[in-house]
Amino acid sequence: DEEMLTEDMRRLQDNKTQLFLWSQDGGSYDALLRVLAKSECALCLRKCKLGRWLEDNVVARLEEVLVESTELVHLDVSHNKFGPTGARVLAGVPGKYVALVHVDLSWNKLGPEGAGSLAGVLGECKALARLHLGTNKIGAEGAGRLAGVLGECSALTILDLHGNLIGDEGAGRLAGVVARCRELACLDLSNSRIGDEGAERLAGVLGQCCSLRHLLLRDNEIGDEGMGSLAGVLGECRVLARLDLSANNVGDEGASWLAPMLEQCTALAHLDLSANWIADEGVGKLARVLRRCHVLSRLDLSLNKFGAEGALALVVEVRRCRALSLLDLSHNGLPPARAMRWLAAKRQKGLGCRILT
Repeated sequence: DEEMLTEDMRRLQDNKTQLFLWSQDGGSYDALLRVLAKSECALCLRKCKLGRWLEDNVVARLEEVLVESTELVHLDVSHNKFGPTGARVLAGVPGKYVALVHVDLSWNKLGPEGAGSLAGVLGECKALARLHLGTNKIGAEGAGRLAGVLGECSALTILDLHGNLIGDEGAGRLAGVVARCRELACLDLSNSRIGDEGAERLAGVLGQCCSLRHLLLRDNEIGDEGMGSLAGVLGECRVLARLDLSANNVGDEGASWLAPMLEQCTALAHLDLSANWIADEGVGKLARVLRRCHVLSRLDLSLNKFGAEGALALVVEVRRCRALSLLDLSHNGLPPARAMRWLAAKRQKGLGCRILT
């Protein structure tokens, strides 16, 4: 009851303990937040995480807490049902987000309108380092509204907008943000309906991201032309460690564009090209540069279109990749019996990595 909650708040304040909110019951939140708003704990609240499946009305109660808070640095209300109304409530507490470093509103229902409301808040978050807004249906319009302010967040290191279906237009609008965020280390635009045009517009600025370590573009519509645009600049990302282009439309031509880039990305440890359209010719071109990928540890080429010829070319070359621990060749055109014979033979010759066929 509220009397017990009030006593808990008093103990937390006396012990100077950070408060971390988590429950599966929306009703519990109503009571908890009501008491918290009246306690001195609200003044030292640094981390706030709300549980799943909560509606916009709970955010209204949260507003009462945020009005009192002066040190909030971590706000996580992911995996809920907050929509434009909830975003407007959060945006209605001006001046309280200056110290925010981590914001996670992924897996909600913000939409373009909610993204616009949130943009007004993010404009004052000069210390913001990690922003997660995946799967919110913000579309190209919402991406445009965010792009108008995110360029001012010079400390941003993680930008996660996966699953928002922003398309080529949204990717183009975000390109300006990427260019200005010089500390950006992780960019996730997976499942965004980005095609060759969007890839080209991103490519125009990625070369300026000298801190980029993770680029996640899986489950888009990028083909050979878009791959050519990206490959032309990714070689300039000297610290790039993970590149995910799985579930796109990359074929042999795209693989041929990618091959010379791999020689330049000397820090690349994880390359995922699964679920594309790469056949023996493209795999052969990739294989010829693998010997110079000294830190590559995971290479996923599953669900492509190559057969025994391409697989053999890969296995011969990966013997020189001392760091490689996993090579995934499954779900291609390999005859099962033959695959087993050559795999056994290559293993006898000291192939150190695990191969999936």
